[in-house]
Parts: sequence; structure tokens; C-alpha cells
Amino acid sequence: MLKIERILCPTDFSDFSQRAYDYALSLARHYNAELYLLHVVRPVIIGYPEYAIPDTVNEFYGELREHAEEQLREFAKVHAEGGLHAKVIVEEGVVTESILDFAGENSIDMIVMGTHGRKGFQRLTLGSVTERVLRRAGCPVLVVRRPAHDFVAPGSGAEPVHLHKILFCSDFSECSERALQYALSLATEYKSELSLLHVLEHLPSPQDREPETNNALRRLDESIPEEARSCCKIKPIVSVGKPYEEIIKFAELNQTDLVIVGVRGRNALDLALFGSTTQRVIQLGPCPVLAIHA
Repeated sequence: MLKIERILCPTDFSDFSQRAYDYALSLARHYNAELYLLHVVRPVIIGYPEYAIPDTVNEFYGELREHAEEQLREFAKVHAEGGLHAKVIVEEGVVTESILDFAGENSIDMIVMGTHGRKGFQRLTLGSVTERVLRRAGCPVLVVRRPAHDFVAPGSGAEPVHLHKILFCSDFSECSERALQYALSLATEYKSELSLLHVLEHLPSPQDREPETNNALRRLDESIPEEARSCCKIKPIVSVGKPYEEIIKFAELNQTDLVIVGVRGRNALDLALFGSTTQRVIQLGPCPVLAIHA
């Protein structure tokens, strides 16, 4: 059984971070997990360190940390749902390293973070912190960007997030097998409709298209555990084209609430694949993306 016991939500108090916190809070409630709300106070670059007075610098950082802690406590209080309260953490240092170090030292099972990355092929870039965390984290990372349709429920006391439709993207790799565990678990927890999508990247010849499609459908169906079939509605699907284009098109047409993808590894080829598929789905897609590393 998949366990998600500790969830980390880094925040910079932006609207994107607040949206991500809704997801972190919802996941923590569903999995009865501990929720950590982290803000990193970044060091100030001093142009002329020989003129800096250590006591003044220490006092300045102390004030920054105190102010950040007050903001975090107020943020957690305002956004508390169902009696669940996040543990407030303030760190000092480089943002990416602080997030990754905290996640590793505290056995974090999932990182949930927002991004303000700009949309469009000419500006296809995520926020630098989000991208670095995605590439280097040892646990799954849920990235929340402004969605095309809003399924964050308004109103105090309401379930903050509704995941009615989940899309799992499979390439039949070992990493996909691990990612499928998360897809099935989340679909069961949220009572979602789960679509399993495999994309035939190279267009088969007319005589091969039907056999290849049927073979892929069979493999998708065989990947579904028997006990999962009674817990949620699962539908295998095969399409032909560029993976990121087919994933985005399916998600848009079906009003998908969450896309789950596996990221194979960290060598040069894997990072290139990450940039061309996962990153584009995050950037151009209509909903949050959960990336699962091998």
C-alpha cells in the first residue's frame, strides 16, 4: 500500500504558492499526513562586506526570520481546513538547496509547489527553483500552475480540491510502474475517474496500426491490479503523435484535473526527455502535474 506520510509545501507567499497549498492541504487530509509549510529567507548579497557590521547583519536576519515566521503562522491559520494545521518552518540559505535538504533530512514523501513559469514556446521555462527541485528531488513533486479550469472549491470547510478526473501517462517503463501506484492511490482516495494513456510516438504503417494499438491497450489493461478495478473507474487509451501534444490535448478535451507522469532518471538523455515532455506538459497543459522519479 502506498504511503504518503509527510508532505512539504514551500511558499514564497505568492498567489501561486497559495494555490499549491490548497493541494498540499487536501492531500494531507486524505492521507492523514504531516504537512510542513516552508519559507526560505535568502541571504542578501552585500557589495562591500568589509563595511558590514556583523551584529547589524545578525539583527537584520533575525528580523527577517521573525517576520517570515509570523507570516507563515498567519498563512497557516487562515488556510487551515478540517482542523489540520501545518508545521511552520523557516530556513536561511539558497532556496533550492534548502528545500531539497529539508526534504531529504525529514523523509518527505511528496513536495507540492507552485510555479509562475510563463506559457508559450518562446518562453518555455519554469521558475528556476521549481525546475531545479523537479530535476533533483528524491520524492514525487506536484507542480501547480494556473489551471485552465478551476477545481479548487470555494468556501470555508469545503474540500479545497476536487480531483474528478486523473490522467496517468505510461510508456511501460519501470518508472511508469511506480507512477501508476500513485495514480491508483490518488484515484481511490478521491474517487476519481482514471485514464491510462499510452502514446505511440512513431506513426505505425496502416497494416501495423491496429495490432500495435491493440497490443498497447492490452498492456495497459494488464497493468491494472484486480483490486483496483472495483475502487475506481479506469479506462485505457492509446493515441498516436508527439507524447506531450497528445497528453495536453487529452487533458484539455476531457477537463482533466491532474496529470501523473514518470520521469526516468537523471542522465543526459533523461534530462533531455524531461525537458521536452514533462516540462512542456507542466507549462502548456491545463492542470497540475505530478512528476514521479525513478
